[in-house]
Amino acid sequence: MIVTVTANPSLDRTIEVDRLRRGEVQRAIGDRVDPGGKGVNVSRALVANGHATRAVLISGGHAGTELLDLLAEAGVPIIEVPVSLGVRSNLTLAEADGTVTKLNESGPVLRAEEIEELLDAAISAPPNYALQTPSSSIERPTAWIAGCGSLPPGVSDDFYAVLVERARAAGAATVIDSSGAALEACLAARPDLVKPNLEELAEASHTPIRTLGDAVKAAQVLRASGAGAVLASIGADGAILVDADGVWHARATATGPVASTVGAGDAALAGFLAAGGRGPEALAAAVAWGTAAVSLPGSIMPAPKDIDLGAVEVTRTPDSGRVLS
Repeated sequence: MIVTVTANPSLDRTIEVDRLRRGEVQRAIGDRVDPGGKGVNVSRALVANGHATRAVLISGGHAGTELLDLLAEAGVPIIEVPVSLGVRSNLTLAEADGTVTKLNESGPVLRAEEIEELLDAAISAPPNYALQTPSSSIERPTAWIAGCGSLPPGVSDDFYAVLVERARAAGAATVIDSSGAALEACLAARPDLVKPNLEELAEASHTPIRTLGDAVKAAQVLRASGAGAVLASIGADGAILVDADGVWHARATATGPVASTVGAGDAALAGFLAAGGRGPEALAAAVAWGTAAVSLPGSIMPAPKDIDLGAVEVTRTPDSGRVLS
């Protein structure tokens, strides 16, 4: 069971244009509305591929109602935490050449009791937890709790750190996919896995990244700060996994046209967890799912027919001098 926690979900509208011309009135060539938020996307990808998940998220307002309806239509099991203010609506402008412009609202201000209800819902969501050895180390987690995305106003930067500590006490493994202060604050709580993109990795490690070797060093900084493992998306160059067993790099050997990069990192995390949440096989799945996602419009999550594991190459000793795209 993979439980996702989305403190700041959204209703995501994508409008497609041939080319965005600022200051002009122009007609859209396509549009769609999707449920949004990083954890929501992870759960959507898991459901699309037949994996058990539950999406814990706040809801409120007209956008929140539409968001829940869309998730129900997609068959995503939901644990709803009602809040007094409405969830946010985001707008994505997608141009024909692949350029994406996102306009994201901040989200509702949450009260202290609403934050506590969200944490309680996350911890009580999995039906069972990991079997533990006498040394209390998790061998094969039967439950992952994934804290994903930005935090809305009113939520302290230590939200994910608290989530990690409570999940560990309950016996679940944890992954955090966030950025900025929230990502850095969670490291001291020792999450089992963190999943930054390249920009987030550089920011959290305070390390400039130009090459594959730089990315590995930055991931090692996060591990030294408390992360058990680091799964980092590095754009067109695939992803790296740095954990106690070593370093791996995976990339797609064949890619098609890019339709949208929105949600690709979330699909990658879903693939990694679906494939066991550790090791090179899970890394290969992450890249395959993420590569499939960028070929689809809006934030559509890939289905089995879209995913090609055979088109992913995994290397145990990455080329540290490789300049990243």
